[in-house]
Amino acid sequence: MTATTTAPSAAPDQTRPAVRPPSSRLRAWATRAPLLPALIFMIAVTQLPFVATLVISFFDWNSLYPDARHFTGFANYGDVLGDPDLRKSVWTTILLTVAVVLASLVLGLALALLLDRRFKGRGVVRTLLIAPFLVVPVAAALLWKHVLYNPEYGLLNGLLHYVGGPQPDWISNTPLLAVELSLIWQWTPFMMLILLAGLQSRDQQQIEAARVDGAGDWQIFVHLTLPHLRRYLELGALLGSIYIVQNFDAVFTITSGGLGTANLPYTVYQSFYQAHENGLASAAGVLVVIGSIIIATFALRVVSSLFREEAGRA
Repeated sequence: MTATTTAPSAAPDQTRPAVRPPSSRLRAWATRAPLLPALIFMIAVTQLPFVATLVISFFDWNSLYPDARHFTGFANYGDVLGDPDLRKSVWTTILLTVAVVLASLVLGLALALLLDRRFKGRGVVRTLLIAPFLVVPVAAALLWKHVLYNPEYGLLNGLLHYVGGPQPDWISNTPLLAVELSLIWQWTPFMMLILLAGLQSRDQQQIEAARVDGAGDWQIFVHLTLPHLRRYLELGALLGSIYIVQNFDAVFTITSGGLGTANLPYTVYQSFYQAHENGLASAAGVLVVIGSIIIATFALRVVSSLFREEAGRA
């Protein structure tokens, strides 16, 4: 009987170089490469002008006397903060922002509660209520100035004339209120959309359980709906504040900054285009941007907390 021997298997070739996977850094750059053109464009359009504004804010620079410009450090910021007109415009900006944001939040909440109910034609009503937010800001301001506020042919005075009422000049008598009403009309739909999204994300089982326990509509609204909408209310208030602080269209179009309605952006416009003080205008603009960044930081925190809450529910 012959013994059969099995040949040992060939050892793997140790001299063959191992194939190295691409490094994680290379993969990351390959993933981000399509975004680089958009990033470069964004930097060129937004960041470079801001850097130029920041540099100009350190110079005493009047465009009528370009050869007399010189470096002054933080002197422009001291002049801006010590200017009584600027302090008044800061107070006007605060009043305008608080009034518009609070009123639009209250009206937006009322409309959101209405649209949260099922009724015939709800889609059409929702589209009509969103329409003011889609109007161009300058067009909206012109609409309020000429179609509604005009003392001779405006709709408001036409209605008052029909019932035998007075014929006031709305812009001259209540200038700040005239600006606020136009902004409230335009920003209420935005608040309504945010709050409607919050209402539709409620836990319906919890609401039904509360109704079974005997809770009424008001008790459900106070103890369940409002606590659930707290983050959405904060988000709407912060996003609205970011816009209203920087609003220029309504003030410029309706009152031209007169009658005590000049806010911070309009004061910057006056310093730059009317007084030709490039340095002062740039310093004021930088301060406005810093304030907007502070508000935006709180808004981003609220948005991130909303996302965390939604992820926790999922």
